[in-house]
Amino acid sequence: MRILISGASVSGPVLAYWLTRHGFSVTVVERAATLRKTGGHAVDLFRPAMNISEKMGVLPRVEERATGANRMTAYGEGARRPVRVDLSKIFGATEGRHVEIMRDDLSEIYYDATRDDVEYIFGDSITAISPDGEVRFENTAPRRFDLVVGADGLHSNVRRLVFGDESRFSAFIGAYLGVLTLPNAADLDGELLMHVGVGRTAGMYGARHLGEARAMFLFRSERELDYSRRDVPRQKELLRGAFRGLHADVDRWLAELDRTPAFYFDSITQLHMDTWSRGRVALVGDAGYCPGPAVGGSTSLAIVGAYVLAGELARAGGDHERAFPAYERAMTEHVRGSRAVALSAAKTLVPTSRLGVRGLVQGLRLISALPAGPSRALVRLTTKSARLYNSMIIDDYPVSPTASGRRVGLENR
Repeated sequence: MRILISGASVSGPVLAYWLTRHGFSVTVVERAATLRKTGGHAVDLFRPAMNISEKMGVLPRVEERATGANRMTAYGEGARRPVRVDLSKIFGATEGRHVEIMRDDLSEIYYDATRDDVEYIFGDSITAISPDGEVRFENTAPRRFDLVVGADGLHSNVRRLVFGDESRFSAFIGAYLGVLTLPNAADLDGELLMHVGVGRTAGMYGARHLGEARAMFLFRSERELDYSRRDVPRQKELLRGAFRGLHADVDRWLAELDRTPAFYFDSITQLHMDTWSRGRVALVGDAGYCPGPAVGGSTSLAIVGAYVLAGELARAGGDHERAFPAYERAMTEHVRGSRAVALSAAKTLVPTSRLGVRGLVQGLRLISALPAGPSRALVRLTTKSARLYNSMIIDDYPVSPTASGRRVGLENR
């Protein structure tokens, strides 16, 4: 059975891995010319995603590439003194496995785990999908597949082709995210430097294996801003305007906008769809149920979704009319929980008032000042993402020893 996956970031390679282990023949098409290796921004892997990575045999590499973040220095807007926080208190209190890793590092690890068993087509994109499985591409000759899966992110091309315009499903939750790469002038190694103001939060961090740092910006907006996704100068202008005057540190970070080798800007948007499948086509990860970039644990959710989709297809013997509904039933509550967590996290991370700023900073001060036991109890009450993901119950999908790791049907390509 031949399955085409669009997208080679995180959920695409994870899905490809498990589909091949269940005996399916898999092709992955990726719009980018090569695997992205700019580092991306830091993402969290919670217990279910860690367990799935362990089953894939890549957990040692994931842990090796962890950012090593263990300290945070936070300034409230206008405050003279910062709050210093031991992040191990926060991570240790979640009672679950957790790793922070750069997104592109994670993508490379999953790609390496699949490259020998999966056909990858880089520098191409799907232009049409027919009901009988014929797929047309920008560059490659048309080919026929039994199933097609969109694992191509929040602005999914597959979703647009099969389900319609993104505006039908997107729900703006009132904030924007910007990320840029810049020199690690502050020599940050495992430390997050954060500035919190009313309606805006900025942070800079360095990973132990990177030669540079990342600056991340979150800011509120009551309405969706007017800009094109391809108009990078306009996006940088909006970011400068939102953070002007917050702090001299932030001004220095923004001064790197015109020199940065990597820049990302997008709205924090949730997707709400009645179904993630139509005919032979299904969606996984952010393409189908993004809870909100940077605030909802979307990377862990995407990994879980990919594992479940592959498992349900195997359990149904490749019958998508049975597998797709089972996949949706298995994921619905996880997706709803992630959306709720994202809304709450956005309010916490980007306070709407000076009282909210003081509350966030004082909460961090309290965690830092309390002994280990009481601080763990406090953190358990406030780390909603970790509690949600660590409580997820996911079926186990055994792999047939005869199918594991083989390239099924490649001779017919």
